[in-house]
Amino acid sequence: MMGTADQPPRVTVGDAGRIKREALGIADRKKHHGRAATAVKSRAKEPGTQQRVYRYRFYPTPSQTEQLEKTFGACRWVYNEGLAPRAGAWERHRVSVGFAESCRALTGWRQASETSWLREVSSTVLQQSLRHLDGAFTRFFKQSAKYPQRKRKHRSRDSATYVRTGFRWSEDPERPGTGLVTLAKQTVPLDVRWSRPLPAGAAPVKLSVTRDRAGRYFVAVLMEERIQPLPAAFVPGGHEPTAVGIDLGLAALATLDDGTKLDHPRLMKKYGEELAQLQRGLHRKEKGSKNREKARERIARLYAQISDVRRDMLDQLTTRLVRENRVLVVEDLAIANLLRPAVGKGRRRKARLSQAIIDAAWGELLRQLRYKCAWYGRTLVIVDRFFPSTRRCSGCRAKGPSLDVSVREWTCTECGAVHDRDVNAARNLREEGMRLYWLVASALPPGRMPPSVIKASEPADMLSAA
Repeated sequence: MMGTADQPPRVTVGDAGRIKREALGIADRKKHHGRAATAVKSRAKEPGTQQRVYRYRFYPTPSQTEQLEKTFGACRWVYNEGLAPRAGAWERHRVSVGFAESCRALTGWRQASETSWLREVSSTVLQQSLRHLDGAFTRFFKQSAKYPQRKRKHRSRDSATYVRTGFRWSEDPERPGTGLVTLAKQTVPLDVRWSRPLPAGAAPVKLSVTRDRAGRYFVAVLMEERIQPLPAAFVPGGHEPTAVGIDLGLAALATLDDGTKLDHPRLMKKYGEELAQLQRGLHRKEKGSKNREKARERIARLYAQISDVRRDMLDQLTTRLVRENRVLVVEDLAIANLLRPAVGKGRRRKARLSQAIIDAAWGELLRQLRYKCAWYGRTLVIVDRFFPSTRRCSGCRAKGPSLDVSVREWTCTECGAVHDRDVNAARNLREEGMRLYWLVASALPPGRMPPSVIKASEPADMLSAA
């Protein structure tokens, strides 16, 4: 069929197979050639279970380090080589290349003499690298991510994913939840520091081995377990669920509706001088020298320390909020828009503001609240970002003028109440969030729990589904 100037000509099935075979070097499907092709079914989790990741640090031996180095490099190479034909096939021939064709190409790469070193790495690990590439294209087609880019050795994270056939797990009967983990192509188990046990009697679903810029090795274990919801929390002497309004800010990391303010750790400011000294020392070192590599490692270790402190602080904070409250109300923040670079006048002030937002890690805080509410039977209510929580009086509901960021207190012109900017916003968020919560909860059938996340833009859809 002929195409137009705006629409490229279609390619028939026979022509597509010929192009893949001759131009792209992708072999035909030989295995089960007479059987009709069927879609690959994803592994579904058991009903009533949640997927949870446990992260541990481990210390590899020299031989394990060498083998992991080969694995990281092979995964990066396969990802890039899988990206090239998929992009070129559509640009030059208007032919789509999927995961199955990429796996057949991987078989050819492993059999070729020039790339025979790929046989030193487990084939399942390399297939997972191609599956990650396929997922990146899926997110791109859904317009939820940018076009996949090539991975670079000193820029991309070193990681490898092992499925059930790529590792051996042996649980320790004397210490349930711990055991021996042996990766494919290795004979010695990993020296894992079990900081907390895994669910006893359950086998890991998947492993992800990573190495950060500081040279530390971690193994992330994906488990399927039944997480028991927390007991229902009610206001003393009543049947109303406990709720809290949370206003995220920079003067205080989070302000609660009862007036409690949780301090901003300001880790980048705390370690800023030390980090600047290390950066200046790095630029004085000769490129390619061992001293420059040592300086880079010191900077990476400092960044890793900052990340660990921030992650631990947010984890403790979100866990406490979820345990104490049944309904948590936050504002729908457009963090990506807030971090857009400014141009022209005031761009330096905007840059400092963006750095403070990154240091506060609002996105990570909201992410933890979302999945912990889903785990423990809580409800996270996300109020619309255009709701005037800051300039509306929490006492008389009168709406005042817009307030500059520097204004921390203001007086209501209607009732004369003096408001703290953040506390007033948290109280308004709690009131609006409870209105949305009861709007959805009252429409549900008796005995049905409200959803774990309620967004201001979705109550109409939830009511129709109920």
